[in-house]
Amino acid sequence: MIKFAHPEYFSYFLILPLLVGALWFAWFLRKNSIRSFGELSSVLALVDRRSRVKYWLRGGLVILAFALLITAYANPLVGSKFEEVTRTGIDLIVAVDVSASMRAEDIQPSRISAARKEVQNLINNLKGDRIGIIVFAGDAYTQLPLTSDYSAAMMLSDVIDVGMAPTPGTAIASAVDLARSSFEKEEGKYKAMVIITDGENHEDDPVSSAASAAQEGIVIHTIGMGSLEGAPVPESSARGQNTYKKQADGSLVMSSLDSETLKDIAEVTNGTFTQALSGRDNLATVFENIERMEKKEYGTKQFTDYEARFQYLIIMALILLISEIFLSETRNRFLSRFSIFAVNDERRRD
Repeated sequence: MIKFAHPEYFSYFLILPLLVGALWFAWFLRKNSIRSFGELSSVLALVDRRSRVKYWLRGGLVILAFALLITAYANPLVGSKFEEVTRTGIDLIVAVDVSASMRAEDIQPSRISAARKEVQNLINNLKGDRIGIIVFAGDAYTQLPLTSDYSAAMMLSDVIDVGMAPTPGTAIASAVDLARSSFEKEEGKYKAMVIITDGENHEDDPVSSAASAAQEGIVIHTIGMGSLEGAPVPESSARGQNTYKKQADGSLVMSSLDSETLKDIAEVTNGTFTQALSGRDNLATVFENIERMEKKEYGTKQFTDYEARFQYLIIMALILLISEIFLSETRNRFLSRFSIFAVNDERRRD
């Protein structure tokens, strides 16, 4: 397995087309300078030993050397040890509300931004547990199946946003039911769920679904996003301007936290409810409960040791640069006997 310590440095590959352009421009200037001495074919006949093929070969060596140096700069790491590692933990599914009301700004900078940070904070504090991610609005969708790959979970959590679930509305029960089907069918333990939502449920009965989940040993913790007073819901107009969602009579639509529903969901599953507040560790209670849960053992294969291999790329780049220095542009009489090189040199005379 290969990964790169600094993949962002691959953006330097954008320099390579500029190098190719510089080589072509230098060749163009040289041809123009030759024309200044007379007719091109006549002057080229006097400098017949110059090889166009070798000019571009030398340039190719330089460009390839730069590509290797850029790759070395990104620091390739090779997994040198592959072994079975036994982990202990629980299966945890995080369900994030991505309905339109999550755009409200009663939590700064917005409910959905704060929810995204809560998910990332949760991932950063996991210790051997498997995690899955569900997004939901009017229906629920699996964004990440249960996995111990925290880097993948972090990457996918970064793109959670309003509108990911195409069905409008808020159906918390659909998220609970999808989580139930996502957990492995085993004895009723080792399973937990965290629902991050403003609780404004309009589609189903989430408490009944939570009660069914409790019978399967699933503990549900709820994180309430928003204030009890509520806030208007931002939306974009057809002209791209930021406005607020309005009712038919022109009054603003106010979205407020439904804490009672979220408390009932948590209570029926022996979980906890937390109202999210800016600047507070809203997951502290959740972490405490997860730590107290009974853990299961499961094996997962993973690379446990990575070694840097940038030095080999640097050596290869140096060999190419040294080869370019000692490679002259003089025509090789032996190679000129072959048709491909002869054709190139005939074209050079034109």
